[in-house]
Amino acid sequence: MALNLHLLRLFTTVAQCGSFSRAGDALAISQSAVSKGVREFERQVGIALLDRTRGVVLTDAGQALLHHATLLFTIERGAEAELQAFRGIERGGLHIGASTTIATYILPPILGLFHEVHPTIQLRLTSANTRDIANLLTSRSIDLAFVEGPVDLPGLTLTHWRVDELVIVSAPSHPLAMARKATARDLAQHRHIVREHGSGTRDVVDSALRDLGVVPVETMEVDSTAAIMQAVAAGLGIAVISRTAAADMLALGKLQIITVPGVTIGRSLNRLAIAGRPLSSAALMFDRFAESADLGPKKQQIDYVI
Repeated sequence: MALNLHLLRLFTTVAQCGSFSRAGDALAISQSAVSKGVREFERQVGIALLDRTRGVVLTDAGQALLHHATLLFTIERGAEAELQAFRGIERGGLHIGASTTIATYILPPILGLFHEVHPTIQLRLTSANTRDIANLLTSRSIDLAFVEGPVDLPGLTLTHWRVDELVIVSAPSHPLAMARKATARDLAQHRHIVREHGSGTRDVVDSALRDLGVVPVETMEVDSTAAIMQAVAAGLGIAVISRTAAADMLALGKLQIITVPGVTIGRSLNRLAIAGRPLSSAALMFDRFAESADLGPKKQQIDYVI
């Protein structure tokens, strides 16, 4: 038969408080009501749960039931907290910080879906390089942070979020685009358009190129992914950028992927947090929403694969 959860709560409170009177105080009901409820519960389950000859002492059956009841009411409290988070999210604002590629190309569709579900939340998105986003989080200027590169600052934790594929691109008229295939040596002989130092993309690309043995003869620094793509499309050099970021220009034929046999480059996109700092209701809900958003690979964790 199904357990009466009200009576189970009475029994659990008595067991945890060690007396009927203290259980009554905790539940704001009379001692007699508690005692009557526990007796009725024992009648319903068909077994003694308390040994009353020695005060309030649990029988073996009572001990076993208390274990399950404790787990059940712990889950109940968790459910109540989660519902409270849902209620709390409908008020206030949420300030998200993200490194440039994530803020420009990956978060907007997630924010759009989130806004449809929670239209009363005031959303704000700040875009900067990974180093600056980490500093904003440390100063508590933002509620959530999503970054592209490794971060090594005390008091911050990095949690994998999803994988972003990187591709080598050039203008369609570039010599490497017209070749059937390219080698690492070929890549080194051309100008590379790169992000500034402090960018997560720059860190991952530098690591991947080092493992390939590629030392570009020349580099040109640009402070945004969009500007890199325009520079590459204008024939100024080649670049390693996010396939997601390049999708539109690839589709329009303004960029072309350079294939290097046996080489695949990817990087882990991460959520950055202050260790021990609880998230607000809105931040917690968006974090879970972003984790479940189906916008591409999420589970595989790589920094670069060659």
